[in-house]
Amino acid sequence: MNVKPHILLIYTGGTIGSFRDSETGSLKPLPFSNIRKLLPEIEQLDIDLDHLSLQNPVDSSDMNPEVWVELVELIEKNEEKYQGFVILHGTDTMAYTASAVSFMLGGLKKPVIFTGSQLPINIIRTDGRENLVTALEIAALQENGEAIVKEVCIYFEYKLYRGNRAVKVSAEHFNAFDSPNFPALAEAGVHIDLKKEYLHEGSNEKFTVYKNICCDIAVLKLFPGMSTNVLKSVLETKGLKGLVLETFGTGNASAKPEFLDTLSKAIERGVVIVNVTQCMSGKVEQSLYETGRGMEEAGAIGAADMTTEAAVTKLMYLLGRYEGNNETVKKLFSTNLRGELSN
Repeated sequence: MNVKPHILLIYTGGTIGSFRDSETGSLKPLPFSNIRKLLPEIEQLDIDLDHLSLQNPVDSSDMNPEVWVELVELIEKNEEKYQGFVILHGTDTMAYTASAVSFMLGGLKKPVIFTGSQLPINIIRTDGRENLVTALEIAALQENGEAIVKEVCIYFEYKLYRGNRAVKVSAEHFNAFDSPNFPALAEAGVHIDLKKEYLHEGSNEKFTVYKNICCDIAVLKLFPGMSTNVLKSVLETKGLKGLVLETFGTGNASAKPEFLDTLSKAIERGVVIVNVTQCMSGKVEQSLYETGRGMEEAGAIGAADMTTEAAVTKLMYLLGRYEGNNETVKKLFSTNLRGELSN
């Protein structure tokens, strides 16, 4: 007897669940039950599908760690009942949420696939139809009774990406996401071509959900001529525990003593500073140039080829889980935990 995979679809908000008001032209939330009516293709899939919505769906610009916790609690509550999860989410912060959820779900052995759209589901040219249908198909893929995909992903415009490797690259094109430092996990054409050599193998770790997220961090993008006073004002923020510093090229920044001294003093006070490149692809190598070596000597941690989204959410996760233990935070930040970092 062929048992259909049981998939849970979770709606958080975003463009895919909106409709354009004919009078005002603005986007408004669509009752979630209407999505299934607008997508009769879903009923043709060889799956058992249930769906639920967050208590208060949000535009992705309002996404925050409280919603991340609500999401992972839904997955925790339903993990044994379902073979896979598909999460509808706005595109603007999808890469942040997918990265955060990847760290918050330890020992994951099932697919958690984020998707959405650039056009609302009731627009005739919507990209949401293909995105959702294929995301559900991928979530249902099994081999020998086990899920093939065992990680948090983003599916968008015919490609499946590792969630903590993806970035949004376009506000208007359908191919809105890319994974600059890691290959796509699958491409959907006539067939779904899974790149099994890139898929996460899963973990022997017991499935565990981590809900303590530290929000006492900041992100600062360097630019030529930036005053050191700007850096000081950020680092002197009351209660600050971490800073993600977006630097030039391979992790380079000003070699001026005042700049490096400001970093050193903050690190001595207990602020964890990580160094992420502003470049779309490539990695931080702090020892490559003198201007990068100064960052390393000051005590900044190189983020290698992590995206800013992954670095931010990983730092939030680690500072929340290992509160008061900066040495563990620093060690684990440089460790590949969920495929976010190349070995």
